[in-house]
Amino acid sequence: MSNRTNFYINGEWVAPSTSDTIDVINPATEQSIGQVAMGGAADVDKAVAAAKAAFATFSQTTREERISILEAVIAKYSERMGDVAAAISEEMGAPVNLANKAQAPAGLGHLMTTLGVLKEFEFEEDLGTSRIIREPAGVCGFITPWNWPINQIACKVAPALAAGCTMVLKPSEIAPFNAILFAEILDEAGLPAGVFNLVNGDGPTVGAALSAHPDVDMMSFTGSTRAGVEVAKAAAPTVKRVAQELGGKSANIILDDADFQKAIARDVFGLVTNSGQSCNAPTRMLVPMARMDEAAAVAKAAAEQVKVGDPNAQDTTIGPVVSEVQYNKIQDLIQKGIDEGAKLETGGTGRPEGLNAGYYIKPTVFSHVTNDMTIAQEEIFGPVLAMIGYQDDEDAVRIANDTVYGLSGYISSENPERARDIARQIRTGNVHLNGAPGDQQAPFGGYKQSGNGREWGRFGFEEFLETKAILGYTPRS
Repeated sequence: MSNRTNFYINGEWVAPSTSDTIDVINPATEQSIGQVAMGGAADVDKAVAAAKAAFATFSQTTREERISILEAVIAKYSERMGDVAAAISEEMGAPVNLANKAQAPAGLGHLMTTLGVLKEFEFEEDLGTSRIIREPAGVCGFITPWNWPINQIACKVAPALAAGCTMVLKPSEIAPFNAILFAEILDEAGLPAGVFNLVNGDGPTVGAALSAHPDVDMMSFTGSTRAGVEVAKAAAPTVKRVAQELGGKSANIILDDADFQKAIARDVFGLVTNSGQSCNAPTRMLVPMARMDEAAAVAKAAAEQVKVGDPNAQDTTIGPVVSEVQYNKIQDLIQKGIDEGAKLETGGTGRPEGLNAGYYIKPTVFSHVTNDMTIAQEEIFGPVLAMIGYQDDEDAVRIANDTVYGLSGYISSENPERARDIARQIRTGNVHLNGAPGDQQAPFGGYKQSGNGREWGRFGFEEFLETKAILGYTPRS
């Protein structure tokens, strides 16, 4: 990939203002797979200026013109989806099956869903004697993470393009190569110069400059709650719109009438998917206190069926976590669970047997966890399950809501009405009933410290629009 040490600004691949680079590490081998340029404030200024200039014309494009652009992007993305999957697998450790069947297709899904929204969306309506108009929000700054990288890029870029916004993207420097591929795809699709710009770098430098920039009208950030607070602080003096999708500690309530074998085994595999590196992972499993040992046995057996190994192997269930920093953090939290008295059912510290290199984590199950323990409150972001007992439905709801986060929730029950009733009491942006998968048309986002704003589908599209009222409007005859 020839563009790894350049930035995409104003329709061209240009040299950065600095000579700084960083090694991108394959987490399965702990070896460098290339370098990416690390930009500075001057690069952000240049990219934002390009986006601001392009906004004057791109904001005035018609629905049909933007439909044509999205269709061209979809065609080019489809052609290169295998390249995107390969990059994601190599730079963040996703097994090839997951990269090809979920990671890369998620980006295509957001593009196609947004295209459908754009075709049907009503941008204008009359209200009394006023005309209400929905217009593009302006120049948008995007900061995206490494765990589902192209998913988070596409679910921001697609609706921004559809709305008529222009943008500057800073992807994660840990997994940046898929973003460079995405920029190449947009270029090949004929996107007008300046509409999309890419600057690589770290959060404290490029991310902060982008968040604080006076010519950026909106920031959309996905990442940790800690980093999200910094983005909001940097954005505050310019009173720009800030949308954030942050951390999670999602409760998974297994009701007493659920099929324990089916629900618990299914949800253990759901938790460890992507090596547990999903902000909406069902990390706290709430089970009836009286049936804790029964539930733990099912979870233990399921976790021990998870094959940890080389991302390139077809039989691998999960690969490594993304970095040495993440590996050490997860190891420390597993040890904290042991030290605080949770019962270790399986897994534990250290690499899985037979793996002497790479950031591999043992699928770990703790039972008899109380909700005040560190592993029940902190986002671990690894294949670690905390099983917590509850007394009755009311107690389960109380425990589920006893967290600073509110991204997702999960409920299993043979009684749909009972499950729906409890779902309404959980303070989260999403609730999955009986293993229901994600839905790219449904809004995705959180309550409390899991963020604000919504992504995906129509709700995500509306985040990139401003509302204008023209009073005393007289329609043309």
